[in-house]
Amino acid sequence: MYKILTLNNIAVAGLRRLPRERYEVASEIGHPDAIILRSYNMHEMDIPETVQAIARAGAGVNNIPVEQMSKRGVPVFNAPGANANAVKELVIAGMLLAARNLCPAWQYLRSLDAEGEALNKAVEAGKKQFVGFELPSRTLGVVGLGAIGVQVANTALALGMRVVGYDPQITVERAWELSSGVEQARNLDDLISRADMLTLHVPLVDETRGLVGAHHLKLVPEGTVLLNFSRGAIVDEDAVLAALDEGRLAWYVTDFPSRRNIDHAKVIALPHLGASTREAEENCAVMVAENLRAYLEDGIIRKSVNFPEADLPRMDAYRITISNANVPNMVGQISTALAEAGLNIADLLNKSRGDVAYTIVDLDGPVPEDTLDAIRSIKGVLRVRDLGRPAG
Repeated sequence: MYKILTLNNIAVAGLRRLPRERYEVASEIGHPDAIILRSYNMHEMDIPETVQAIARAGAGVNNIPVEQMSKRGVPVFNAPGANANAVKELVIAGMLLAARNLCPAWQYLRSLDAEGEALNKAVEAGKKQFVGFELPSRTLGVVGLGAIGVQVANTALALGMRVVGYDPQITVERAWELSSGVEQARNLDDLISRADMLTLHVPLVDETRGLVGAHHLKLVPEGTVLLNFSRGAIVDEDAVLAALDEGRLAWYVTDFPSRRNIDHAKVIALPHLGASTREAEENCAVMVAENLRAYLEDGIIRKSVNFPEADLPRMDAYRITISNANVPNMVGQISTALAEAGLNIADLLNKSRGDVAYTIVDLDGPVPEDTLDAIRSIKGVLRVRDLGRPAG
């Protein structure tokens, strides 16, 4: 029986993927084998040593101590792309809010206390100040062409916009999904200097913190709309507010409110609604539950932010998995320990990612505990799991 600790409410559709006869799932549980969460901040949490995996039902993992978990041999899973449609729709909505000045127009109407013909006159007199623009023929710059960025780019293209994208690390999978009509920018400066509307879709890491700052905002065409549905710290907020005050930016639409941007007349701040749809919550929960189960039961790793992809089909054999530092001769030492126990390797998969390596080994017999201890004692080994034979 696997014990799963939930730190937030997780969609039932996802929890149903963890059968009750094999999983105990609760918000209060001792010695959990794994943790599922959404936005809970784990950085100040005393994470039990029994935890073998952490699954975030969403894309960002800034609320999880990933580096610490890597050192403990614990993969952290997320759900990239599961909320992409929800975020894409909100980005398109943000573009329309800005293009048609819908927020100030709505506020203007709510301020009117007239009725009948007086109301009609006030409406007609006031609408002139809310004249906007249409999206077709405008240029949208998309920074980051992952699951969300690709969907935003393709949808904007379908709406008649000219779309320019920039992502030096675009994957082959996303490149196949991207419409051939999306133009490629040479660099970030090139993209920003061409964009009437600029939308950001990159993760928050050291390299992207403050990615759009004073330098870049001097390059934007006057009246550009900046949209940030990625993370608040992707932009230099001081520089953004200054660009709004100077008129270089017409609007800043963001899903990450702060006291300063909420109070600015040219900021449309939303309460982090990006993935807040029933469909997105269910999609994320289902994805992480399925991948968590695959790891716990079969040692298979899919959609981890700190471990390599490792998918070795299960056969009728005894399986062990080893997480270790990515150093030479690790597989050799593991194989030697198994050979000394008289075990024959039926299949083996070894993958690495950065400083972490991961090995799945299928064997013709059960692994004695002293052999597992011998493998654990190898310098650089982080975690060894004995999964036995397949259930059923």
